[in-house]
Amino acid sequence: MGSKMESPDNELVMACRNGNLRNFQILVERYKKPVYYFALGMIGNADDALDISQEAFINAYKSLSRFDDSRQFKSWLFAIAANLCKNALRAAAVRRKYLGSDGVIDIGAVNAADPEKCLITKEKKEAVWKALSEIDEEAREIIILKHFQDMSYKEIAEVLDIPAGSVMSRLHYARLKLKNALGEDCR
Repeated sequence: MGSKMESPDNELVMACRNGNLRNFQILVERYKKPVYYFALGMIGNADDALDISQEAFINAYKSLSRFDDSRQFKSWLFAIAANLCKNALRAAAVRRKYLGSDGVIDIGAVNAADPEKCLITKEKKEAVWKALSEIDEEAREIIILKHFQDMSYKEIAEVLDIPAGSVMSRLHYARLKLKNALGEDCR
């Protein structure tokens, strides 16, 4: 039998519901970086991403009794984070620039597992992040979930609450939007 750290997410959620709240800390440790990096990719600001990721865990904890056991905890948590990001972006509609003070997102903080070939040099990374900030939120969200969070189509479908077939279609069009936003920067 493995340690608690190796327990499936939904087992940890059940243990939390039964009063063993230390298991929630395991879930936090397991997902704090992926949720933070997702929020950073969506929002483009490290401080706001940290606030959103913390708020996602608080909301998840408060809602554990309403968690649907037929879903994956990871997908449910990312759906909460995605909604918080969307709300933050709507609230900041007046400042439509998601770039840092130097004109780029802090790419050093992002731990992407080489999601695109053009992310080899710093300049090309900056071009990709700038292009991501210029495409619509729906396209940016699906690209980040697939390429930066390495989620399966099924997981993305759960996070976005859409059919799996729609994930492939949206991802295709999101990649086209990103390619167009990149222009000559990544060719």
